[in-house]
Amino acid sequence: MSKRPVIVIGRRHVDAERTGNHARHKVAAVLVLAATTCLFACFSSSANSASANLSKPVPAHVYSVAEESTQRQVEAVGSLFPWEESALSSEVEARVAEVLADVGDNVKQGQPLVELDKQELQYAVDAQRGAVMQVRAQLGIGPNDPIPTDTRKLASVQKAEADYIDAGQKYQRAESMFKDKLISREQFDEAATRYQSTKASYNLAIQEVDRLKALLASNEASERLAEKKLADATIRAPYPGSVKTREVHPGEYLKVQSPVMSLVRTDRLRARLAVPEQWAGWVKEGTVVDLHVDAFPGETFHGTVTRINPSVSQESRTFEVEATVNNPEVRLKPGFFAQANLPSQKQEKAIFVPAAAVNYRYGVYKVFIVNGDRVSERQIKPAGQRQDEKGWRFEIAEGLKPGDRVAAALSGELHDGNTIQPSTDTPRAAGQ
Repeated sequence: MSKRPVIVIGRRHVDAERTGNHARHKVAAVLVLAATTCLFACFSSSANSASANLSKPVPAHVYSVAEESTQRQVEAVGSLFPWEESALSSEVEARVAEVLADVGDNVKQGQPLVELDKQELQYAVDAQRGAVMQVRAQLGIGPNDPIPTDTRKLASVQKAEADYIDAGQKYQRAESMFKDKLISREQFDEAATRYQSTKASYNLAIQEVDRLKALLASNEASERLAEKKLADATIRAPYPGSVKTREVHPGEYLKVQSPVMSLVRTDRLRARLAVPEQWAGWVKEGTVVDLHVDAFPGETFHGTVTRINPSVSQESRTFEVEATVNNPEVRLKPGFFAQANLPSQKQEKAIFVPAAAVNYRYGVYKVFIVNGDRVSERQIKPAGQRQDEKGWRFEIAEGLKPGDRVAAALSGELHDGNTIQPSTDTPRAAGQ
């Protein structure tokens, strides 16, 4: 019985498939071995490179940490306020004719800001001037003549006085002649009546002059008031400053005390600072204050303490200090947040390191301590930062002691374990 070909063909197919699988397994093993070898080589190369970087000397400055005596600075925060702030209003009733300044404008003292319609106010001035001239004419004095202090020097009084004296003399003669029976009773009575009449006229003349003098004073006061109202139709800046708000527009009718503009004086400012209560005994009036604002980083502005609040806030445990800040160029603006340093007479020992030697990462401050020719990383706790004649420095509360040495790279960054090469410059003490 003969073999079937199909069985032979099937066996060949199975053998071939087994042979192919075996070959693929060999190829995969070779690839895995190659990848493992490459990865090991790369890791070794990276490790060798990192080791080489750590062993390569890094040029750096080395600072010796020393304790020094320092005059304590009082640190405070606060805000800037305008020296003056005024809400200007109308002093007369009138229509707005013209607005001459707007928000943000810098104005000088006496500069017109708003013009009101002056027509009716001018009429009132003219009417009062006419009344004054009328009274002066009745008194017999000129427009610019002063009012006589002696009433008897006025012409009307002098005439009445002359009539009174003449009547008195005639009365005396008539009385003498009547006794001698040289004139009749009727003639004597006429002389007596004229004497009494001229006396009354003289007294009335004096009273009339006094009344006219009082009326003149009243009319002149009304004239000055009318002139003031006319001048008040031009609303002016009471001091040099800047327009903060504008409340009116041309054509509006203003009543007395209607708000017009808000003006702030900015050539001088008030810095109101919150000082911790433990410094109450060290802050004095007249102290010069150094101020820093975010709008001008790196710049220092100066003020002088002028007022100290006598009470301490129970919520914040701070007391308010007010400093006067000259601002002639109007660079500082009311509302700025300010950080301030106030010198005190308190002397203490402290450790400082330059800001270049302090590293800040993720809320942690660290320095690199020099041990031989290598550096090691150490965490520190700063007590504050200050700028003085030695530049920006950190005061260290914890982490360093006198005699320690810290390093700062001349370029780039230092890492824990780095070998350093001290700068060719002479090593400086901390902060130099």
